[in-house]
Amino acid sequence: RLGYEKVDIVVFAGEGGTFDIGLQSLSGMAERGHDVLYILYDNEAYMNTGIQRSGGTPPFAWTTTSPAGKVLPGKTQGKKPIADIMVAHKIPYVATATPAHWADLIRKVRKGIEVEGPAFMHTFSPCNRGWRFNTDTAIELCRRAVDTCYFPLWEWIHGKGYILTDRSLAIARNPKLKKPIEKFVELQGRFRHILKPENRHLLKQLQEYVDAVWEDLLGRAINAPK
Repeated sequence: RLGYEKVDIVVFAGEGGTFDIGLQSLSGMAERGHDVLYILYDNEAYMNTGIQRSGGTPPFAWTTTSPAGKVLPGKTQGKKPIADIMVAHKIPYVATATPAHWADLIRKVRKGIEVEGPAFMHTFSPCNRGWRFNTDTAIELCRRAVDTCYFPLWEWIHGKGYILTDRSLAIARNPKLKKPIEKFVELQGRFRHILKPENRHLLKQLQEYVDAVWEDLLGRAINAPK
């Protein structure tokens, strides 16, 4: 109406409340078309309540409810593709980002705010307590997550499709830049067990999982080399 001042609404939520217990309300927001930028900071477990596994926890990660030992090798299920789930809602804008790739992050936040309708950003957020790493390596972990293609950088624009961005676009153009998943897990205590000689088959399985997700993304991205 006349005199109405537009207010930018930005939501910040953790991965437990997004992948699992809050997915219903998130889906409803998208379906109703609310003009909201929803920013997920994904630390891959319920960190504030005791480091329990969630739908965002990756395969073979140790948590207090998916302990690594003789019975289980950590979490036995894959990571829920939350960003792809939001793409399936056909909202105007979906993107992934990390604080290590800050220019890419800023650009995507601006797009998410300016778009008319719902926007969703999946941001990578290491947790030193739950992942068991030194705090001064958090940004390096973000870089390695992208360089190993464990967490690719992309955006999805309604009417256009998937678009690789920043470092992930560079890796797609030059596959020699892609690092083995071991470079990502070696800094984290939650994956220590899969680096043991008797568990190297688990590391191989994790590599295959990451490669499959990356190849699927390359097949969909409109700017990936064909």
